[in-house]
Amino acid sequence: MKKRRSSDSPPGMVVNEKPATLDDIARRLKLSAVTISKALRDHPDISSATKRIVLQTAEEMGYTPNIMARNLSARRTHTIGVVLPKIAHFFFSSIIDHIYNIAHDRKYEVILTVSQESAEREKKHVQTLLAMKVDGIIASLSQETRDYRVFETVGRRGVPLVFLDRVPDLPNISTVVVDDRGGAFKAVERAIALGHRRIGHFGGFVSTNIGRERKAGFLEAMNRYQVPLNESWILEGGFDEEYGYQAFMDLYRRKDLPEFVFAVTHPVAMGIYKAVKEVGMRIPDDVDLICFGNAQVQDFLSPPLSAVDQPTEVMSRSAMELLMEQIARRETYKPRSILVGTDIIVRGTCVQRRQPE
Repeated sequence: MKKRRSSDSPPGMVVNEKPATLDDIARRLKLSAVTISKALRDHPDISSATKRIVLQTAEEMGYTPNIMARNLSARRTHTIGVVLPKIAHFFFSSIIDHIYNIAHDRKYEVILTVSQESAEREKKHVQTLLAMKVDGIIASLSQETRDYRVFETVGRRGVPLVFLDRVPDLPNISTVVVDDRGGAFKAVERAIALGHRRIGHFGGFVSTNIGRERKAGFLEAMNRYQVPLNESWILEGGFDEEYGYQAFMDLYRRKDLPEFVFAVTHPVAMGIYKAVKEVGMRIPDDVDLICFGNAQVQDFLSPPLSAVDQPTEVMSRSAMELLMEQIARRETYKPRSILVGTDIIVRGTCVQRRQPE
């Protein structure tokens, strides 16, 4: 915004000018305010030459549209809210990157909130988004969330809502998840086929769908191939690096390490890498592993980390399509759930078991 010195103000004092309006632009260009409005909205009635002149003049005059007034008249804000538990890790940062791109193509703005795995923050974020009158919300639950009442409020208010990846146990909701159980099964099945038998699972909280389903896939593979289970190697503790590090170090101190670990997330695997290096062991020679969740950085680890791939672009696009469908057909929309398949990305871990010499 341009600033000027008021004639009534002491020398050196700067005050804000009033923002330029449609009428100001119309007077300068000697056009009607309706023409200016249409040009700024890229209306087909206005020629390309006029649009260019109007846009250039609006920029020169520091014009910004009164979005709130426009949205109130249209009964839409053309904004969507996104509630994620983390963005520091590849999976969620990739999700939000794709959502931003898709929203931009649909001429929507995105309001991003991050719960930092806190149920209380998540609740406040949802309440804030409702107060901002967003057209819809995409949410992925925090690992603490047990109370879903704030999301039930979203539903009662008729605000379109799609859950992505981490979803609540609620009826009549739209969800997009990957095949967590199937992906976990394939990862453990591969390890078994390569000769591993002493297999552990560093799992997430089973109160979340991803923690519960990935553990179920692990157990299904172990049972199908009649591999003995060691309960001390089946852990529950979270989804981050610190949990992976501490879980490994606890077993190492007890001299009770498995030869192979299926890690519930990429960050948990990163914690294992750190711990293994710290104690002077080697991956995959001393301890081998695979994780659920693929990230570009895994190519640059030593050795590169094999993983169950979650196709973030497919997941993001599916969630946005469900949300746009709800926004367009609020009265007739019926909730749907989309299950996205997974693949195994083979790198330098999850290799043939070395026989003792």
